[in-house]
Amino acid sequence: MDALLNLLARILMSQIFIVSGFGKITGYAGTQQYMQAAGVPGFLLPVVILVELGGGLALLFGAKARWAALLLAGFSLASALLFHLHPGDQMQMINFMKNLAMAGGLLMVTRHGAGRPSLDHRLERSP
Repeated sequence: MDALLNLLARILMSQIFIVSGFGKITGYAGTQQYMQAAGVPGFLLPVVILVELGGGLALLFGAKARWAALLLAGFSLASALLFHLHPGDQMQMINFMKNLAMAGGLLMVTRHGAGRPSLDHRLERSP
């Protein structure tokens, strides 16, 4: 049961980053404008895509999952503060709290690792 729960947790946590990273590629110009409107330089968008898509895939497959989870937790906290901290807007506050919850789950992966099945587990067992 542990292996199934580990895999399910990684799938559920990673999907938002993978989908969002891919969406930023297909909606590049709009995303860049949104970032700039929030005071974040648009030239950082390739880094954002790399963090979301690369980190999400690393988390999904359990490849350097502790590092990927730590990076994504920091990213989630930063984006919560930069884009969602609007106390008068209930939807943005829900998104803010969602990002905090995601960061909490990711910090658990940082602490405990990807578990089985994962590339990390396979590499640990290799001679």
